[in-house]
Amino acid sequence: MRRRPRRLEDLIYSIVGAFFEVYNTLGYGFLEHLYLKALERELLARGHQVAREVWVTVMYKGGELGKQRLDMVVDDCIVIEIKSTHELQKNSTRQLFNYLRATSLTAGMLLHFGPEPRFFRISPPSRSKSGSTSVDPSVLDASTRAR
Repeated sequence: MRRRPRRLEDLIYSIVGAFFEVYNTLGYGFLEHLYLKALERELLARGHQVAREVWVTVMYKGGELGKQRLDMVVDDCIVIEIKSTHELQKNSTRQLFNYLRATSLTAGMLLHFGPEPRFFRISPPSRSKSGSTSVDPSVLDASTRAR
């Protein structure tokens, strides 16, 4: 297995390469869960750790407010959101910002498997003092993490 990239830019470059490999192989028109599975296989083949459908708990003043499900987390530092719609909705980046607010992950990427492949890198917004978050550790066991 290849070594994981040491720098964030190397990781993003690898994810973008995997994204285009999946897009060039499958093309446009499949459902998101199929692109997600193909991307997982491609990232694993490149030596990355991949966790799919990761649940995070959003806290408010010390109490649980609710949970959100992330499409994918790569190498414990980048959240991936996948869309396969014809047109990318404006709220897609807002959704990814929410996911970053709900975690301590380094960055996020929105991968659009539309008629033309598009990707966006998102940095985490500043955190408010009133809310905190945590990742549910039960989602990171062997049943959901591929290595």
